[in-house]
Amino acid sequence: MNPSDLKALPSPRFWRRVFCNLYEQLILLGVLAFTFLVPNLIIGIVFGIAIPSWLTFFYLYGVLALYFTWYWRRNGQTLAMQTWRIQLITADGYRPEKKQAFWRYVYGSLWLLPCLAVHAAFPLRGWQIISLLFVVALFLWPLSIYIDRKHRQGLPDRMAGTKLIELPRYPKKEQVPTKA
Repeated sequence: MNPSDLKALPSPRFWRRVFCNLYEQLILLGVLAFTFLVPNLIIGIVFGIAIPSWLTFFYLYGVLALYFTWYWRRNGQTLAMQTWRIQLITADGYRPEKKQAFWRYVYGSLWLLPCLAVHAAFPLRGWQIISLLFVVALFLWPLSIYIDRKHRQGLPDRMAGTKLIELPRYPKKEQVPTKA
């Protein structure tokens, strides 16, 4: 599809975004397990030290930044977005550049701020923090598409100059008969 065709495609609806986010979180469990647990276990076992939580946060933030910006730059879709036929494009209909993809990631992680405010007001522990992050990322942040009801453009997209589009469902190709 050319850029003008992509620009004309509709933005994904709320529930498609929610299910894509849920699937993305499941995929990220594997990414984080590989990039976080393995190195931390090795460092803990070999050297007998634990990495400070603030350093762990920035490390994971960087790992996720690499994951998202690499996929968005490569083809405009993460693995979950490919499954749910959602693509990230620029306002002109092209794939985002590295800088634009990075800033969309930064703006897309602003949902952490309300979580930090809730945590500061009501000190949470363990699974309460994870539950809060899960609910805000999965349900509350996608509600930002209702700020611009006409275009259903989320806050990170508005700020980064990008747009999420819902790709059309293509009919299945006819199977080519095999020789007997």
